Amino acid sequence: MTAAQELLTDAARRAPETARLVLDGLSHTAAHEPPGGIQNPVAWLIWHAARQQDVQVSQLAGTEQVWDQGDWAERTGVNRSSGDMGFGDSAEQATSFLAENPQELGGYLEATVQRTVAYIQTLDDESLAEVIDSSWDPPVTRGVRLVSTIDDAAQHLGQAAYARSLVEPGWKAPY
Repeated sequence: MTAAQELLTDAARRAPETARLVLDGLSHTAAHEPPGGIQNPVAWLIWHAARQQDVQVSQLAGTEQVWDQGDWAERTGVNRSSGDMGFGDSAEQATSFLAENPQELGGYLEATVQRTVAYIQTLDDESLAEVIDSSWDPPVTRGVRLVSTIDDAAQHLGQAAYARSLVEPGWKAPY
């Protein structure tokens, strides 16, 4: 494994651990409570962290989304299509988000990360340096897109931990 693959793999594998900490003992009510009545709830944040990575990595790899392969809409109880990943959701859409089984969101994130890691293992330095979107300045490479999806997941999971601390006063992440 190359150094780049090792770093990307390590970074990607951190997301499910954070999600497990946030979801552990989380009530259904708290999972869906928007902090301050207007902020993104924990369930939406975890779902979005997984969805954005799933959609973007499946596009890079030319594969079907994990969301569809694992029947995750039914398993999580989320009534959103495979074309929906939450980008552009209004505050109302995010605060009304419902996952019938929010604990399964962690499983979906884990499955998405496993597929991401498997994809990373197929890439060499040349593949990571390939420009995949020249509409940006500077153009976006495959490696940069992977970093972006991993970073987006990390940020949303940090937000989920913070959101949980707001809706369950006294809860603190064990890190």
